[in-house]
Amino acid sequence: MTFIVLLDIINIVDLGDFMDRIIMHIDVNNAFLSWTAIYLLNNGYKYDIRDSYAVIGGDEKTRNGIVLAKSIPAKKMGIYTSETLYSARKKCPALKCYPPNYLFYSEMSDKLFKLLNKYTPDIEVASIDECYLDYTPVKNIYGDEVEFAKKIQKEIYDTLKFTVNIGIANNKLCAKMASDFEKPFKIHTLYDYEVKKKMWPLPIGDLFGIGKRSAEKLINLGIKNIADLANADVSYLSKYFKNQAINMVNSANGIDNSRVVSEISVAKSIGNEITLEHDVSNKEELKKHLLYISDKVARRLRNDNKYAYVVVLVLKDKYFVRKSKQKKLNNPTNVTEDIYNTSVEILNSIDNMEPVRLIGIQLTNLVDTCDHQVSLFEDIDIVENNEVLDKTIDTLKDKYGSSILKKASLMNVKDRRRLHDK
Repeated sequence: MTFIVLLDIINIVDLGDFMDRIIMHIDVNNAFLSWTAIYLLNNGYKYDIRDSYAVIGGDEKTRNGIVLAKSIPAKKMGIYTSETLYSARKKCPALKCYPPNYLFYSEMSDKLFKLLNKYTPDIEVASIDECYLDYTPVKNIYGDEVEFAKKIQKEIYDTLKFTVNIGIANNKLCAKMASDFEKPFKIHTLYDYEVKKKMWPLPIGDLFGIGKRSAEKLINLGIKNIADLANADVSYLSKYFKNQAINMVNSANGIDNSRVVSEISVAKSIGNEITLEHDVSNKEELKKHLLYISDKVARRLRNDNKYAYVVVLVLKDKYFVRKSKQKKLNNPTNVTEDIYNTSVEILNSIDNMEPVRLIGIQLTNLVDTCDHQVSLFEDIDIVENNEVLDKTIDTLKDKYGSSILKKASLMNVKDRRRLHDK
């Protein structure tokens, strides 16, 4: 009996530790469109496309172009993310489409995370435009979390010229849910005691981690809102969702014990993963995330004076099935472009891919030196110069910010032409 009591005490203490946490989820409002607007304004554009009928999309000429982001006026015309540009133009003939600028997006993302790192290193990047921040260790320094969130919001807007939503809660799940409440430029709380009032009435499809297909299945089972799921019989749900049933019910009750993890690193590998806001099947959309991740893991290699022989692409699909595919390089590398190109090559080789909810890159077979075997068609000076250039860029970014220098091979066509003209 005494043993059982002790276990109960331990559980209570652990639960208390989690309940005392203060986690923030910081999410850029309409990131791609906002960042494109900033880029255009910085380069002489006369008006802010955020105030017009505008979308960010792929190449219309290929007939594969889809809407990646839309302005508020475009949204009011019924245009939605992932629909074809052809369909969007039918709804709004005055619509203007702008190509994604992934390199600039990465720069703006770096600026955001660098700003936040001034206050705490406990930041977990969730995607190129969102992150989790563990405020618990620094609350005694900066004070009330809501007032701190207001300060951060203002600083981001004043210095970077875009807005963010901030969700505040006792865990990552609820912080994410809170940041998705009313937008834009809002701060919301979803503490444990607020879950029933603020989260339970929401439609089941609004619960983070519940995809469209799962939501449809739940509705067919009579589970229409989050409260229904929170009070559902786990054993009954297991017939339809197997091992995920317990996780779904826990999520509906606002239970999440996962920690804010600043980086993924194991003894003989370096990696980074991001969970996407929505399931993505379009490979062009996934490549922008690979560019961002490639830069992150390559910089960590260079900081550690390491080189990688193997690039592993990690994907988790909408069914939470985790898969990986790797490619061994002829020569080890810590060059961003090499890692990005290899990861894209792996991605392009995957057929019949399920929609992706998590994407990452893992670098393995790390070595301390680069004994480069030059092929008949390869110039060793170019290889070495790429590494030196990347290290120089790292130094300049650390000192002056991410936008100080761009590597020409990773620029879009317009950036290259502009550089050439100079």
